[in-house]
Amino acid sequence: MTETPPVDAEVNSAGLAEQVRLLAEGVVSSTELTKIALTRADASQSTLNAFRWIRREQALLDAAEADRRLASGESGPLLGVPIAIKDDVDIAGLPTAFGCRGEFTPKAADCEAVRRLRAAGAVIIGKTNTPEIGQWPFTEGAAFGMTRNPWHLDHTPGGSSGGSAAAVAAGVVAAALGSDGAGSVRIPAAWTNLVGIKPQRDRISPAPEPELFHGLTVLGPLARTVTDAALLLDVAADAGSKYRDAASRPPGPLRIGLSTRIPFTATRTKLDPEVRAAIERLAETLRGLGHEVVPAEPAYGLIGLSFLPRSLTGVRDWCRRVPDRRQLDPRTRSNGKQGSVLAGPALRAARAVEPLLRKRVGAVFGQVDVVLAPTTAMTPPRIGSFEGLSGWETDQAMIAACPYAWPWNVLGWPGVNVPAGLTASGLPLGAQLLGPSDSEELLISLAAHLESAERWYDRRPATTW
Repeated sequence: MTETPPVDAEVNSAGLAEQVRLLAEGVVSSTELTKIALTRADASQSTLNAFRWIRREQALLDAAEADRRLASGESGPLLGVPIAIKDDVDIAGLPTAFGCRGEFTPKAADCEAVRRLRAAGAVIIGKTNTPEIGQWPFTEGAAFGMTRNPWHLDHTPGGSSGGSAAAVAAGVVAAALGSDGAGSVRIPAAWTNLVGIKPQRDRISPAPEPELFHGLTVLGPLARTVTDAALLLDVAADAGSKYRDAASRPPGPLRIGLSTRIPFTATRTKLDPEVRAAIERLAETLRGLGHEVVPAEPAYGLIGLSFLPRSLTGVRDWCRRVPDRRQLDPRTRSNGKQGSVLAGPALRAARAVEPLLRKRVGAVFGQVDVVLAPTTAMTPPRIGSFEGLSGWETDQAMIAACPYAWPWNVLGWPGVNVPAGLTASGLPLGAQLLGPSDSEELLISLAAHLESAERWYDRRPATTW
């Protein structure tokens, strides 16, 4: 007689959609799933350091309520499933410190995205780590220490949604919410073998904020599969089942533009040979799936001149919220000062030029349906690689590692990171599928088609928690 596996073993490989099914069928309870997630969060915290705050007591109360609703016959898109959220959005009862030191006042109400997640029945187990004000593609800081990559603890999971990525990649939760202002969902997804979706600007409400970082930043999901990421996006965007439906729909034969040229950054940048090989391999996979892949380079021009005023003014805005600016990283204070200088005419000009940039860059979609590009130029850096650098040195190192993602934040258009395989040393790499305005469904459909061949969800870190 075959033994029934323990609940922990059964859900260890279950994704978000599968956990929803298990809960609805009564195979597992929300309390059981939540206890497993909390146990893993605790067990991994001393090494991964993915969480800034863990909601043990409240999460278990929320899980008990979900079990009551399930027992009464209720259903919901995420009813009873444990997830995590990045510490740059508000959840009632916890501070929103955004990676900063200091005593922040706990928030009185959920932000709109969290309200939607909780209304759908999600159990939020905690808030995940992010570098100060989300500025860097590594998740390290004086407020919380270093967040590490589950695939190799000596390397960063990326940033700024590094805590969310680490928690999902390690199997603490099946999915998490992050945010992307210059690649901050796509970069850590690339370096942890996850699907990360940067949706269209305003697809997920930024309320109570009118916008995030002057239109650069959007909220987005991280998960191990396209379907799971699409499900979380459906809920956060209040989109019904539109994106999950897209994940189950064949995209049809597409003309895909392969782009490896680095947008102009006025710094020394180059594409790592292992990353290039991974992108070219994915291009061959796409050809094998019936798509045409051709060279195509978007005309980025000097798009960076529109990015910096918005980004640095956003840092300035956040610097004004912290309890004690003296506790901020000197690089943050310097960026905030630069933001004060750029907050006037330069910021207005940066916003005004956006339609012209969309027309210029968007011309590529007269030739191709989707652009395939590297998510990062480098493999995941080692922990501490950016520690002790000056502001200028940090900017140079950051741009060298991650020059590909940020233009789509300026444009406000959607992009999806898909896993692109592992380096010779076993570290994950990623590629971006990039589209024009309102193309999430197309990108998700194509990502799911690629996933059917790549089966990246079968790859897991060797360490378990």
